[in-house]
Amino acid sequence: MKNAIVLVSGGLDSATALAMAVAGGYGCLTLSFDYGQRHAREIAAAAELAKHFKVREHITQTIDLRAFGGSALTDSALAVPKDSVGTDGGSAIPITYVPARNTVFLSFALAFAETRGAFDIFIGVNAVDYSGYPDCRPEFIEAFGRLANLATRAGVERAGGEGYRIHAPLIQMSKAQIIRKGLELGVPFEKTHSCYDPVTGPDGRSLSCGHCDSCLIRLGGFREVGVKDPVGYVGQGTSSR
Repeated sequence: MKNAIVLVSGGLDSATALAMAVAGGYGCLTLSFDYGQRHAREIAAAAELAKHFKVREHITQTIDLRAFGGSALTDSALAVPKDSVGTDGGSAIPITYVPARNTVFLSFALAFAETRGAFDIFIGVNAVDYSGYPDCRPEFIEAFGRLANLATRAGVERAGGEGYRIHAPLIQMSKAQIIRKGLELGVPFEKTHSCYDPVTGPDGRSLSCGHCDSCLIRLGGFREVGVKDPVGYVGQGTSSR
């Protein structure tokens, strides 16, 4: 069985990518990040998903992207946009973009892979139902795959053979298609967390805001599938509005 490194954020996309890697017969090692994000509930969600899928190893790596700021997800002085999906015609990269985040994450995943003898890295990026992030595009994934085989000892030593492969199985899927695939593979969506700006409810449970880009895209996907989103939303308990 081949080992694979799977980047798991705790959201429904990365949970589905992990399920696809498991279904593909890979022995999975998962990596998540505490990078100073305001939606830190996702760190616990990632650990819960790793446990659910019985991965071989799970690491939560701490880095602090708040030191640079530049994103509403890492700078408390910047507000998370609400009810804004599609309002700019898709021409602007939103303030929730974290500068170079996927480049940083994949670099850590590559180091993890090289130390574990894994040549497959899975990431749940999506270029269809997303917020316009440049590091979610196929061109970026292809370019990083080339870099991986140029920048590592393992990649150079396997020159002429099969080197590192960056798998982005969701990249051309709509959110509804991702949800359907996750349901087919038994992804526990109730354990996932997608909201950029969650709040703590009266019972201490983290609730999704229902209005940030991530919530709106997620809710739209569940609505299209015709299935109720099992996570809690502010003022609604659980909802698929």
